[in-house]
Amino acid sequence: MKLHSQILGSGQPFVILHGFLGMGDNWKTLGNRWAEEGYEVHLLDQRNHGRSFHSDEFSYKVMTEDLNTYCEEHNLKDIILLGHSMGGKVAMQFAVTYPEMVSKLIIADIGPKAYPSHHQDILKALSSLDFTKINTRGEAEDILSEYIKDKGTRLFLLKNLYRKNKNEFALRINLPILSKKIEEIGVALPEAAIFNGDTLFLGGEKSGYIEPTDHFLIKKHFPKAKIETISDAGHWLHAENPEEFYDNVMIFL
Repeated sequence: MKLHSQILGSGQPFVILHGFLGMGDNWKTLGNRWAEEGYEVHLLDQRNHGRSFHSDEFSYKVMTEDLNTYCEEHNLKDIILLGHSMGGKVAMQFAVTYPEMVSKLIIADIGPKAYPSHHQDILKALSSLDFTKINTRGEAEDILSEYIKDKGTRLFLLKNLYRKNKNEFALRINLPILSKKIEEIGVALPEAAIFNGDTLFLGGEKSGYIEPTDHFLIKKHFPKAKIETISDAGHWLHAENPEEFYDNVMIFL
């Protein structure tokens, strides 16, 4: 059961993990820029997402092992590891489990604390899509718009839509399992977990996922952590302010 990935460029391996309901392709624009800077960029689809395999098992422990298996298969060592949201939680877990594998860790808009489950509306919206009746992407968006007012969020979710055959659309994500295991997304990093390597946390100014009160806990788990804020950006900070996001990462690297 191998993870699907896109590999761009050559050089030091730079592995990027997308967020919940996302896919590696969400990072292609920035990935290409880092490839041009001399990195071998790996855009992964995590299990139950994108073009990767579907499984009834879904937790940060198994996703950490997925990543370790991927690194072994591709002979990746001394990696730069970037994770956004859910991918950031996987990246943290990987770094504390396999610290010798990670040269630099970058976490985008998530902290090590527990988060209450808050994706129910999105999952409900996706569950409402009846593909026996939907013939176009526009029709799918119209249905999503009844639940989700933000167009950017709708377009992000619609990236999961693909033609299963000539007559029918389907979703790439494993919606039943992700809905069933939704509580797994918010779990905290284990209390004793520490990564002593170079770490950068980037939070969106308008996001609220990383509060000033979280800085103490971040430093407890990641003693060398630098914590920066991306201006004029929410949770999708890499898409909303890509220039500042890119610049902060390059300064850190």
